Amino acid sequence: MEVVKQPVPDIQREPRKKFWTPHRKEALIGWLFLTPEIIGMLFLNVFALGFSLYLSLSKWDLLTGVKGIEFTGFDNYVKLFHDPTIIQAVKNNLIYMILTVPIPIAIALVLAVLIQNSVFFKDYFKVAFFIPYISSIIAVAAVWSALFHPSLGPINQFLMDIGISNPPKWLVDPKTSLLSIAIISSWASLGYTIIIYMAGLTNISNEMYEAADIDGAGPLKKFFSITIPMLRPTTFFLLITMLIGSFKVFDVIAYLTEGGPNNSSMVLVYRIYEEGFVYHNMGYASTISWLLFGIIGIITALTWKMRNED
Repeated sequence: MEVVKQPVPDIQREPRKKFWTPHRKEALIGWLFLTPEIIGMLFLNVFALGFSLYLSLSKWDLLTGVKGIEFTGFDNYVKLFHDPTIIQAVKNNLIYMILTVPIPIAIALVLAVLIQNSVFFKDYFKVAFFIPYISSIIAVAAVWSALFHPSLGPINQFLMDIGISNPPKWLVDPKTSLLSIAIISSWASLGYTIIIYMAGLTNISNEMYEAADIDGAGPLKKFFSITIPMLRPTTFFLLITMLIGSFKVFDVIAYLTEGGPNNSSMVLVYRIYEEGFVYHNMGYASTISWLLFGIIGIITALTWKMRNED
C-alpha cells in the first residue's frame, strides 16, 4: 500500500522583537528630560551633604578659600559638647518647641471647630487668620516689637492701666525674651494651622455626629470621641512639620534679639549663622548643623514610632 506523504507546512518564525519599542523610546525621552534635574539634585543635595560632613571634621576659615581647609578629625565634636553656648541653644530650642507646637495646635483645633460649627462668615475668618502667615515675618516682628516696647508699648500700657506696676520687659529681659519670640511665631503661624484643621474637619462625616446626637452625646463628648480621633492624621502632619519648623527658627530671632540678651534666645540655627558668617568658622558651623540634623532626625523618628504604635 502506497503511503501518501503529507506536505509539511512551513513553520513561520515569529519576528524578532525590537529593543527600542515605542514605550521604551517614550521612557527614554522622559529620562532625558529628568536628567538635568537629577544631576542638580545630586550636586545640590548629595554633594553638599557630603561636603558638609567633611567640613564638620575640619577647620576652615571661610576667608581663606578652599585651600584653607584643614582636617582635624573629631576636634569640632569634642568642642561642641563642651560649648556652653551650644548647650544653652539646645535648651532654648526645646523650650521653644514646647511653646510653639503643642499649645498652638490645641488652640488652633478649638478655633477651627468653633469657626466650622458656630461662626457665620467662615471665609472671612479664614482670610483674617491666614493673613499673618502669608505676610512677611519681618514685618510681623516689627509690629510686635512695637507692641512689646517696655515703656511705650500698648501691651505694657494696658498692664499698667489695670494695676500691674512692673510689667514684663519682654524682648529685652532674659526671662521673657524667648517667650516673646514664641508668642510672635505662634501668632503668625496660627492661621495656617487653623486652615489645615478646617480642611480635616470637612472630611468627617456628619452621620457620625448625628448618631452621637441620637445617643445623647453633648458637644464635649463629640469633640473628644469623634473630632479628635478622626483628626489624628491631620494632627500628626501638623506635629511633624511644626516640630521641624520649631528647630529651624531664625529670622525672627535674627531681627529682634540676635540671640540675646545674654544668650537667652540663642538657638542652633542662629548659632550656625553666627559661627559661619560672622566668625567665618565654617568647620564648626557644619558641626553644629549635623547636631541639628541629628536632633531633628531623632525627634521625627520618635514621633513616627508613637504614630505607628497608636
